[in-house]
Amino acid sequence: MRLLLIQPPVEDFYDTDIRLQPIGLCYLKGAVQKFLPDVEVIIRDFHRGNGSKLAGRRTLPIPKELKYLKEYYPVADKSPFSTFFEYFRFGASYEDIAKEVRSIQPDLIGISSLFSPYYREALKTAAAIKETIDVPILMGGSHVSACPELMLSDVNVDFIIRGEGEKPICDFLKEFKTEKRYATIASLGWKENGKMILNPIGENFSIQELPPPDLSSLSKEHYLFEGKPMRFIITSRSCPHRCSFCSVHTTFGTKYRRNTVENVLNEIKDSYKLGYRVFDFEDDNLTFFKPEMKQLCEELIQTFPKKDVQFVAMNGISYISLDSELLVLMKEAGFTNLNLALVSSDKLVRETTKRPHTIEKYLQIVQEGFALGFHITSYQILGLPMETLDSMIQTLQFNAEQPVLMGASLFYLTPNSPIAAGFPERNESDVFLSRLTSMAIPSEHFEREDIYSLFIVTRILNFLKSAPIPKDEMVSLTDALSILEKSGVRSLIGVKLFQKLFQEKILYASTSREEVPLEKFRHSILEMVFNGLERITTLSGGKILLPNWKQTESSFHTNSNFHSSSF
Repeated sequence: MRLLLIQPPVEDFYDTDIRLQPIGLCYLKGAVQKFLPDVEVIIRDFHRGNGSKLAGRRTLPIPKELKYLKEYYPVADKSPFSTFFEYFRFGASYEDIAKEVRSIQPDLIGISSLFSPYYREALKTAAAIKETIDVPILMGGSHVSACPELMLSDVNVDFIIRGEGEKPICDFLKEFKTEKRYATIASLGWKENGKMILNPIGENFSIQELPPPDLSSLSKEHYLFEGKPMRFIITSRSCPHRCSFCSVHTTFGTKYRRNTVENVLNEIKDSYKLGYRVFDFEDDNLTFFKPEMKQLCEELIQTFPKKDVQFVAMNGISYISLDSELLVLMKEAGFTNLNLALVSSDKLVRETTKRPHTIEKYLQIVQEGFALGFHITSYQILGLPMETLDSMIQTLQFNAEQPVLMGASLFYLTPNSPIAAGFPERNESDVFLSRLTSMAIPSEHFEREDIYSLFIVTRILNFLKSAPIPKDEMVSLTDALSILEKSGVRSLIGVKLFQKLFQEKILYASTSREEVPLEKFRHSILEMVFNGLERITTLSGGKILLPNWKQTESSFHTNSNFHSSSF
């Protein structure tokens, strides 16, 4: 029997690239090969690549639900403050997918539907396949767990699996090959005489019993981090926290489980022998069990004395579970980056979203992490429905004074997350719009233009933070701009547009032909942010001292030809 597992392409204004390595499909392959060795399992990643060929991208018309974004993303902006422009399909065409599937001749096809905004791509993949070859299609993934009826109701979907998939798919394959007693399979959704049936969700194999993911179907060259082959590592499942905007428990349940240090270490060592040199820990809560994480770091230090490996955690680390000793061990082991989810510096917002985190702890980790040489990215959610505009600006100002790159995550309503219970029932188009690029859900506290402007202001602040000012050295804003204008063509464009923004109170996009005013940008938002800022801390630890707002505007108007000979 031959099982084909598919990751579909993605359609959006931007792509997360290597963040979509299909590790879930690789876990399924590993489990099937362990428990059902007579089943041949093939994985095709039609998002990133197939075989030795990298998948490309193709420009698509903007879907009708997103037409309103043309006013916000009007031109291809080449400045450091740019947002988005064209809508793409990242990955193979549906015609090529169907052709490849036909050549493989599988007996069963499993399609991953991980992210709600991209569920249409999963269904389009199923439709293209069904037009070419009559083979049963099974779907699973986080979105299927969140919206099972939506997916199973599609005419091209025969079965679904909710929750974790390793044990259900093994149980399903046994019945699929023999008596087809589908009612006995926990977590399975299926159809009988046109009626949808959702079996109760059951337990998965224990995390220690699961074999490591099998990445043999993937090409290392398709998943590079800074030019080196990278693979995902997962040491745990679920999360002990209950943040209201997160839907992790819909798929992984509420029981937080961690693999053994020995199993994780062996997985890393085996992958190192295969040529992988970067390991991205994709846990939803990597460091909650600090003793085990410290032990893992100590083992990694001993195992890789040449320091020829790099460890990152791009899915983020909960800073509340870090401490001084663990930070030192992580740095010594080869961790280079800290991705921290601040969400908000507002205590009320953190309490409302059930975040068990404190600002005191955050500052401790940022200060100690920076001193150790970590590259720190801190994420703020812009557009939480209960948060006010003033509160969001407060967080922007707070993080502007920290030595961190500021990540702006625009809120979108994930189906079946706790916070979704407070909203009216979502229809199919609402699910499609649950993406960062749709720019939030306006509330009584803010409008879409406010979120759009805050998103761009975050980019402006990051631009200033990129100035290579030595640690603890203080410079004026004018001096910082003088430094930045010598940092390359794109940076030079940024200095010019920043100057014009203060002179004319208009933000321009820089295209290959001309500068185009961005009508949706609200200068008043920029003014509100800068009004409360005394300094900006750069990524190198230097300080940019800011005059008050009136002085800043005055200086730019007075020096209207500021370094004009450089442009």
